[in-house]
Amino acid sequence: MRKVSMPTRNELLAALGERYRRCVRGEKGSILDEFVAVSGYHRKHAMRLLRSGTATKASNRRRIYDEAVRTPLVVLWEASDRVCGKRLRPLVPLLLEAMERHGHLVLASEIRAGLLAMSAATMDRALKEAKAGTRGVRRRGAASTALRSSIPIRTFSDWSDPAPGHVEADLVSHSGPVAKGSYAWTFVLTDIATGWTECAPLLVCEQTLLTAVLGEMRACLPFPLLGFDTDNDSAFINETVRDYCAASQIAFTRCRPYRKNDQAFVEQKNGAVVRRLVGYRRFEGITAATILAELYASSRLFVNFFQPSFKLAEKHRAGAKVHKRYHAPATPYQRLLDDPRTSEETKLRLQDIYAGLDPVWLLRDIREAQSRLAALADGMAAVVTDEGVQPDLAGFLESLKFIWKQGDARPTAVSKPKQKRGRRRPDPLVAVTADLRTWFDQEPWRTGRELLDRLQAQRPGEYPDTLLRTLQRRLKVWRSKRAHEMIFGFAEKSATAPKGTAPRATADVWCAGGLLRSAEPGGSASQLATPASNTLPAA
Repeated sequence: MRKVSMPTRNELLAALGERYRRCVRGEKGSILDEFVAVSGYHRKHAMRLLRSGTATKASNRRRIYDEAVRTPLVVLWEASDRVCGKRLRPLVPLLLEAMERHGHLVLASEIRAGLLAMSAATMDRALKEAKAGTRGVRRRGAASTALRSSIPIRTFSDWSDPAPGHVEADLVSHSGPVAKGSYAWTFVLTDIATGWTECAPLLVCEQTLLTAVLGEMRACLPFPLLGFDTDNDSAFINETVRDYCAASQIAFTRCRPYRKNDQAFVEQKNGAVVRRLVGYRRFEGITAATILAELYASSRLFVNFFQPSFKLAEKHRAGAKVHKRYHAPATPYQRLLDDPRTSEETKLRLQDIYAGLDPVWLLRDIREAQSRLAALADGMAAVVTDEGVQPDLAGFLESLKFIWKQGDARPTAVSKPKQKRGRRRPDPLVAVTADLRTWFDQEPWRTGRELLDRLQAQRPGEYPDTLLRTLQRRLKVWRSKRAHEMIFGFAEKSATAPKGTAPRATADVWCAGGLLRSAEPGGSASQLATPASNTLPAA
């Protein structure tokens, strides 16, 4: 059982190792006994450690990526909206090229090569400090059973390899904690083949408005809309949407009721895109819908061109375990270019759009829209940029180097309050804590089981065996404090001792404190050493 943490053990070893090697045989036994009692090491292992003076071998591995590489990596991570290392790794070449093209980054050749050669795991380790600074109402069914029966069901397993243009659709409410009254919604479309995602605000959840917005979203898609798969919400399952799809020659399907996994593609985007951008506040009225539209106008380009995502390649079940394999992370833009079913005209148009995109400018516009949304939801005056005044892009780019120190950078994110967990029940050992501490001070090598047995012998029937773990936790804290005294007690006593006092007096204090017990072969384990017979030699 561990007594103290590993760093504390190493500090204790460094403090006692040299003293142990200079002592005579009898004094070595006293030091060894106390070291074993506090550290919890096996006696033979503790002897080897004290003789060698080293606990672990120091690593000779040379650091490959220094601060010169880490600083631009933090900027790229912030410019990608803080994606994980596995998603950031394939994005670095695209994002680096775009930021250099617009003059946001000018890197030396060796630093640029280091960023391109860095693995996903190394990126996560390099960003560890930056990341450390930083989460219904049942819907009514369709009115007509005949209408529901006329719309075919498509499950998750029915999607084999559809061409770009088959999308899943869903609605995300912005009601806040209470779903009363009228509030804004977000209409989300996600392409199955590429992950291309389009979002649009709805002032109210109404079928006629939904079909009108769907027509506008079709014009923004880089491919024709071929399939439209929804859940069983009455906003989708109605004659208006069904007739619109039939007139536009769009295959209209629905998922099984209460089976969200049938719409896994769009459900994932509801959290990764919509909630990440907008949060969980309540938004209502034309002003909120207008700001949402401005936010989605910038985010659609940022998400689809500069946000890699995973795509499931295959999965199979082995008993109770499901094994999944994913394709390499890629942006929807990259998947469209790699798909042989994408026309050359579409590829050229997308490449022209990508050549003119500035990811830092897009992220700056997203942050500005999020600030206005948060101010609107919190009842404050929103900050409105004057027309014709260019935002301070240079200042925003400079802030990417240190904004991670301030925590979450999204204005719409609401940080959770820190959990304050204290004792939830009365201390069962409060009446005997003083006695236990006295026994520990006298015999610090005693285990929790031995102390509990002694307590039960003195007070039978009052303290059951179920308190063993509680007593062991308390001993762990006491042993840590005792180890701290053994390591730093000499320095503290020397600093406060009068000038001219010999260090020998401090060694006597160690022994008088009951730290060392007798090492005589026939001696009892309960006999404490006295200052006169077991003083340690001067350091």
